[in-house]
Amino acid sequence: MNIAGRRDAAVLIVDDAPENLAVLRKLMVEQGYQTFVANSGERALKIARRAHPDLILLDVMMPGMDGFETCRQLKGSAATARIPVIFMSARTETDDVVAGFDLGAVDYISKPLRLAEVRARVRTQLQIRVNAESQEEQAERLRTIVNNMAEGLLIIEADGRIQFANPACNRHLGYADNALAGYHISDLLNPAVVQEYLEYFSRYASAPGVTHHHGTREVIIRQRSGSPVCMDLTLTPMYLRQPLFIGLLHDITHHKRSEDALQRAAMIDPLTKIANRRHFDSFLEQEWQRSMRSGQPLSLVVLDVDHFKLYNDTLGHPAGDACLQQVAQAIASHAMRTTDLAARYGGEEFVMLFAETPSDAACTLAEAVRAHVEALQIPHPRSTTSAWLTVSIGVATILPHQLDNTESLFVAADRAMYAAKERGRNQVCCTNTGSAALEAIKALMTS
Repeated sequence: MNIAGRRDAAVLIVDDAPENLAVLRKLMVEQGYQTFVANSGERALKIARRAHPDLILLDVMMPGMDGFETCRQLKGSAATARIPVIFMSARTETDDVVAGFDLGAVDYISKPLRLAEVRARVRTQLQIRVNAESQEEQAERLRTIVNNMAEGLLIIEADGRIQFANPACNRHLGYADNALAGYHISDLLNPAVVQEYLEYFSRYASAPGVTHHHGTREVIIRQRSGSPVCMDLTLTPMYLRQPLFIGLLHDITHHKRSEDALQRAAMIDPLTKIANRRHFDSFLEQEWQRSMRSGQPLSLVVLDVDHFKLYNDTLGHPAGDACLQQVAQAIASHAMRTTDLAARYGGEEFVMLFAETPSDAACTLAEAVRAHVEALQIPHPRSTTSAWLTVSIGVATILPHQLDNTESLFVAADRAMYAAKERGRNQVCCTNTGSAALEAIKALMTS
């Protein structure tokens, strides 16, 4: 039931004439309203501040404080300013009516009163009040939702200017409350994305009746500090008095970090914490293609821990794992450039790739790796090669072209490593500098 028919709708009647008070009170009670009466402006102010009626029927001509002054004080107080006032008066000249409306009255009823008219006007003003309150409640609920959203919300005009940003949006981007309003999307996004959005805004503004969907996309947004933050941006058009666009921002930084961490984990050997075979194969293909374009040599190093099965059988798998970890860190310390990579290729076998590295330099690097591992002085009780753990290393260098493939490079490096083992282990064996893979294999076979 609306307020006009509710028993708790309260009406305050103010009139210095007892007969008017009695008639109007009877009429209001019959309509189901809670009714208060006052015979002076002073009394009306006290009741209004205490009871907060939904409507005041206020006589203009009263001794002492008249209706106009009473209304002025009602509207001057925050506690009573929003209560609608209907003036009642025999003074119906235009100036009097205008003065009443200027003071904030919502209606003006002439005396002598016509009760049917009074009833209708009261019902109308109470309905207007409940409608206004309902709209205000809805607006307040919406403000509360928007201000407490975890997602950032932007209202953007067709020219790209930000009309509104909620607290979450300001917080995500490092701005003070209400500071983003007035900025342009070009202050947040890179120029290519800005241009795309402005073109989208223009298309919608020229034909708002046509369905336009832009959806969600991942964007990099500049924070107030200049730092980039990764977010999902969803744009939805709406047309009020002008075309506007609602932008929802969802911070996906944590998600991206988790995603990146998963990708990194997928490329790392869990035991040794260096690159795994999958990562190495991908890196080799990338550097192979770059080497073909640049004409620079590519060197592959393959190394194997000498007598590792005997080490494991003698000292146990935990010691074997610790040994592999130490070897991996020693190897990785020699892959210094972004074009270098060390990886565990399987079991006790490790590989290294050196881009733009000729054979002599690769052999020098491999020898440094061999010496480093031996210098760790990891005891190997059953080794027939040394008292310490050692490695055998093969090096192959190639100037790749279309007829070569990565497999031929691996075959050459593997053959070189086995040659190192056959020659007594704990040493480096290299292919001929500048040889293609096939020629390198032939050189090893005839050496």
